[in-house]
Amino acid sequence: MSAPLFSLDGRLALVTGARRGIGLAITGALAWSGADVVGVSASLERDGGEARRRVEAAGRQFWAMPADLGDRAGVHGLLRRLDELDRPVDILVSNAGIIHREPAAQHALEAWDDVIEVNLTASFILAQAIGAKMVARGSGKIIFTASLLSFQGGINVVGYTAAKHAIAGVTKALANEWAQAGVNVNAVAPGYIATDNTRALREDPSRARAILDRIPAGRWGHPEDIAGAVAFLAAPASDYVNGTVLAVDGGWLGR
Repeated sequence: MSAPLFSLDGRLALVTGARRGIGLAITGALAWSGADVVGVSASLERDGGEARRRVEAAGRQFWAMPADLGDRAGVHGLLRRLDELDRPVDILVSNAGIIHREPAAQHALEAWDDVIEVNLTASFILAQAIGAKMVARGSGKIIFTASLLSFQGGINVVGYTAAKHAIAGVTKALANEWAQAGVNVNAVAPGYIATDNTRALREDPSRARAILDRIPAGRWGHPEDIAGAVAFLAAPASDYVNGTVLAVDGGWLGR
């Protein structure tokens, strides 16, 4: 292999959900690996905020593209803005997601639709459009954010679980079609990470204790734990990795 195994020099990465948490950590990690970054979030500051600061601190370029991925028109608008760039997207990190916690018997259908739209449908639309161009060029990396709930059922999160199971399936289906064209499609499945999405669990003493007692590593994960795995899946080091859902969970699934 001629290129350094973990270098992303000259690559352009698109990261959705880039404003905070896991997405923000991924944005910084890809920049420090050499990539320029397009950051996407519904709440992203026009100037790019902390995401821009992290990318520029690494000496790379940043483009801020605020977009509501729960709005189908917003997703297509994002794709049009990407077409205006003078270079293609080499790495797609489809990370944006929302969660709704409610017992299944009371789970609002509107909330189901919102979760599926952001976590699954928007991810597929972006992967389909950007992936088609990668296939035509003969190279590219697509990384979805899956979940432990791509493997398990969870409690009071039936819509989220459905979306994340589907993301695992989409990962494998696209890999089957596109691997021979030089496009790697994989996913990372975060364990229990200290982010806004898990705040309710961390603030519930009994749930928090039960979760920690099962994690062999004995701690909640950090967004940077996920960012390292994504940097690997974006790099030449993972060129023979296809259709994998990589769990980064402190050993949760092995327990």
